Amino acid sequence: MPVHQNRMSGKDEKAMDKIQQNLLQEVAGIHDVPQGAYSLRINGSLYGKNSSEHITINKKEDKPGIDIIIKPGTKNESVHIPVLLSQTGLKELVYNDFYVGEDCDVTIVAGCGIHNGGDQTAEHSGIHSFYVSKNAKVKYIEKHYGEGDGNGKNVMNPTTYVELGENSHMEMETVQIKGVDSTERKTHAILSKNATITIHEKIMTHGSQHAQTEFSVELNGEGSGAHVISRSVAKDHSSQKFISRVMGNNRCHGHTECDAIIVDHATVAAVPEIMANHPDAALIHEAAIGKIAGEQLVKLMTLGLTEKEAEEEIINGFLR
Repeated sequence: MPVHQNRMSGKDEKAMDKIQQNLLQEVAGIHDVPQGAYSLRINGSLYGKNSSEHITINKKEDKPGIDIIIKPGTKNESVHIPVLLSQTGLKELVYNDFYVGEDCDVTIVAGCGIHNGGDQTAEHSGIHSFYVSKNAKVKYIEKHYGEGDGNGKNVMNPTTYVELGENSHMEMETVQIKGVDSTERKTHAILSKNATITIHEKIMTHGSQHAQTEFSVELNGEGSGAHVISRSVAKDHSSQKFISRVMGNNRCHGHTECDAIIVDHATVAAVPEIMANHPDAALIHEAAIGKIAGEQLVKLMTLGLTEKEAEEEIINGFLR
């Protein structure tokens, strides 16, 4: 199997430090560069990339980012494209485009981890565009994580654009549980005939953090479908806003759901919108926001847990 290794020279050959290794573990579940196709970006530069027999990764020439080309018929393969920032004050905008051939079945693991030990804002904005061909299946996993002992803010603003071809399917899992001071996520998907998309979002904010997510899905093809689920927990004085918009432009089915738990003095706003532009569009939206039920806490406390432990147990189960 021909493998095309492309490691950058000089400073990029230096091994990752412990902070960077920890960030990689948090966002991608690995300690070092993975096997197979990958692109690893550290502190605004391409640390290394690798193409496989069926997945080609090319660095963009006109702007920061990469093109990922997956050959038709590729199955049971994955590609990792994590981004790590460990320099305070670093801000970057990256463009990644994915071209998925017909009859593929692949997993794409993305995500960004920031360690900010200084007083300046560290910010990563990624624009990911997916062009998924007929009969292809894509699982996309994106995790955001922040940490650091400085006063600088950790900011992440992801934008995802998706075009799904006939009879294709995409499953998106987006997770942001810790350490991100501000985020604005925008996702827009356009679906062809019999194409389907499932989006699972999990968010937790604390302190004075703010998170806003906006999902927009156009069900253009006959038999297309969308399922958007957001689960979130807002603690302390943090704030969240969830916006979902599903447009049924043909015979289709769509469902959007937002469930949120409020703790302390946090605020959550949910703005679900469904628009039926065809008589055979079947669309549903649901939203529920509230605090943890007292009887749930009491039940766990009778088993020996403190109130704080019971609260954390309920939150962990809710976000699982």
